[in-house]
Amino acid sequence: MFESAELGHKTTKEDYEAAEPALRAALLEAQYDLLDLREFAVVVLINGIDGAGKGETVNLLNEWMDPRHIQTWAFDDPTGDEAERPFMWRFWRALPAKGKIGVLFNNWYTEPIRGRVDRSAKRAEFEQQVDAIRRFEAMLVREGVLLVKFWFHLSKAGQKKRLKELEKDERTRWRVTERDWRFFEKYERYRDVAAYALRQTSTGDAPWTIVDGSDPRYRALFVGRSLLDALQRRLAVCGSKWAPRQTEAPLPVQVDRLTLLNSLTLRQPVERKHYEDELERWQGRLALLTRSEAFRQRALILVFEGADAAGKGGAIRRVTAALDARQYRIVPIAAPTEEERAQPYLWRFWRHLPRQGKVLVFDRSWYGRVLVERVEGYCAEADWMRAYAEINDFEDQLVAAGAVVVKFWLAISKDEQLTRFKAREAEPHKRFKITEEDWRNRDKWDHYAQAVCDMVDRTSTEIAPWTLVEADNKYFARLKVLRTVCAALSAALEPGRERGRA
Repeated sequence: MFESAELGHKTTKEDYEAAEPALRAALLEAQYDLLDLREFAVVVLINGIDGAGKGETVNLLNEWMDPRHIQTWAFDDPTGDEAERPFMWRFWRALPAKGKIGVLFNNWYTEPIRGRVDRSAKRAEFEQQVDAIRRFEAMLVREGVLLVKFWFHLSKAGQKKRLKELEKDERTRWRVTERDWRFFEKYERYRDVAAYALRQTSTGDAPWTIVDGSDPRYRALFVGRSLLDALQRRLAVCGSKWAPRQTEAPLPVQVDRLTLLNSLTLRQPVERKHYEDELERWQGRLALLTRSEAFRQRALILVFEGADAAGKGGAIRRVTAALDARQYRIVPIAAPTEEERAQPYLWRFWRHLPRQGKVLVFDRSWYGRVLVERVEGYCAEADWMRAYAEINDFEDQLVAAGAVVVKFWLAISKDEQLTRFKAREAEPHKRFKITEEDWRNRDKWDHYAQAVCDMVDRTSTEIAPWTLVEADNKYFARLKVLRTVCAALSAALEPGRERGRA
């Protein structure tokens, strides 16, 4: 969920100064259109990691737009007056009227997340709070409110650096409190709890937008453009019969060209001797884990996705070589049959789910809906957009039932793919692996790359994260797959610990 926000996006001073005036003018124009029409209100939620630029962004929005028509609220611990009333009371009071924009800094998400992080709230109570928030936001949207939700993110190293910078400067030292450092010490837990809350509340009614808070210029342009896009889309349908979105969140705007895939170093050096030694080591470790007493109460579900010729088959064979043949099954996924097309989309995957103590390997999977079906136009946008939330729900149920879900995207360069395609054509026993469709898919390389990045951002969750595998070197890719599977199983089988549960 936070992968793209940890890439370290940067915007140069020159690019920022070139883009800022037009963005400010467009935001101001949209704000006045909103004020003139008075058909709906806008609520902007500002949440996220301490030090990620939330306060600076609130100030910037007031600077860029007309502050007379923006109501800004910053919430801290409830006052005595607020504590005597229902939890949502103070937020109801902050809701803006039609034609106005309300910016709510640290809002109805802050207290539930912090309560769960410091364990003052039990999991059941936290889940009830999250469910109540989801219903509340759905009601706001049905009442016509445009709800724009930003989560500002920093890596742990990035947060530590930012807090130290603020403490060092006498002008900003006041902004860092003891509580900030307490939550920094619990960064991993805070991230997991927040990821759960965001995943449960990023709906078609009220989607989340994740903001990389590491660079102020990038952050400002990203938030400004995202807010402008939301405003313009809604203003465009004013006067017609408006209805809430029934699909998942709109895709994020692009400020620079840095992506999850192009940030990878795809060719990683591994010598054959080292590979053979490490292969034996990790296959042995996997064999022991899957034969352990603890594994009898769990299941392992492996998902392999990747570009054509990325080496999925080879990686799968190195995994299954470590397993008892009676223990695992490989399910290759192709186009759905007539029987499968007559059922809901996820039905054909539900029917294959393993019992406890078993391993199931999907060679391609339910992610076809947001990859090939999206790019090739095999389903409507509304279908593949809502699939992100449906897939997250599906995987949540798998993990809740005791399964360990490990997902791989094997990434190769376009040049390496071409080399492998030609090699397959030249070898009679591999010629069946290359088809006209494989060649045709190369023409849509950039479209698939974008779909992959969106997929990882929306479905890499705290319970079922994606692992991106640099696969130009097959030796490296196979070892990384094995190490990752072993690490996930080790974490899950450790006594007293549930993997991915906040």
